[in-house]
Amino acid sequence: MSQTDTAIRKSKSSQRLYALTWRLPIIVWQVLFFVGPLLFLIAMSFFLVKNYRMHEAFEMVNWQKMFSRDYFRDSYFFTLGLAIGATVLCSVIAFPAAFALSFKVSANTRRWALFFLIIPFFTSYLVRTFSWYVILAESGVVNSLLQFIGLGPFTMLNTVFGTMVGYLTLTLPLVIVLQTFSMSQIDKSYIEAAYNLGCGRIRTITSVIIPLAKTGLVIGAVFCFILAFGDFVSPYYLGGSKPPTLSILIIDTTKSGQQWPRAAVVAIVMMLTLFTVAFASIAYAYRKRQR
Repeated sequence: MSQTDTAIRKSKSSQRLYALTWRLPIIVWQVLFFVGPLLFLIAMSFFLVKNYRMHEAFEMVNWQKMFSRDYFRDSYFFTLGLAIGATVLCSVIAFPAAFALSFKVSANTRRWALFFLIIPFFTSYLVRTFSWYVILAESGVVNSLLQFIGLGPFTMLNTVFGTMVGYLTLTLPLVIVLQTFSMSQIDKSYIEAAYNLGCGRIRTITSVIIPLAKTGLVIGAVFCFILAFGDFVSPYYLGGSKPPTLSILIIDTTKSGQQWPRAAVVAIVMMLTLFTVAFASIAYAYRKRQR
């Protein structure tokens, strides 16, 4: 082996070591605060509770009892349905706003709009949820306006509608921002070419803009699904917690005889669902279009 090859190998080794040095803090962080707690959560799902105390064991009792309960299956599909509904609704509402910010306003206006969309994240989500609690109450602002024109009052709290309002409060600004970032990067020459070839506005949106912005649209929907699926505040305070979502079921399970292992089963099922949806959606978002 020549000295040149040896020098090249040493250089590559030093580069890999240098890269690993900078990656090490992230790896340590992930192991300590994600992988480690996740493994402990999995192990805890096999523990047994006796006399309100957990005992180390390797039993499938918790898994069998949770999967055999109708309320667990009902809560799972109810939570899944709410998250899917919130994702579709949020994506549909966000698209016109993101489209306008991407193609109908100046760059300066777009920057200011994005800034104002980010501002809600400076405040507590719980505070924003309680503000809706006042607005949607039977004697709140919305019902007062409706009664002024001879309608109502309508029950909006402790309903699926109230839960959806909370989900939109949590996710809509983020989805608009992600969709705007995606659509604003589209080369305008493609849109001009579509118009020149006789495409109308709807055809241009469906055949040009949506396929080109697919990655950002899917990622925005994934974030919406993840946040809605795991949210506790909106279904509890605005939805009335009946029927309970999985996040509420975790709290109820821990309060019932300190059944932390059974709560761990619910949490693991939630994480498996989120991982499945996230990986499948990201694979679809970055998949190249076939001819």
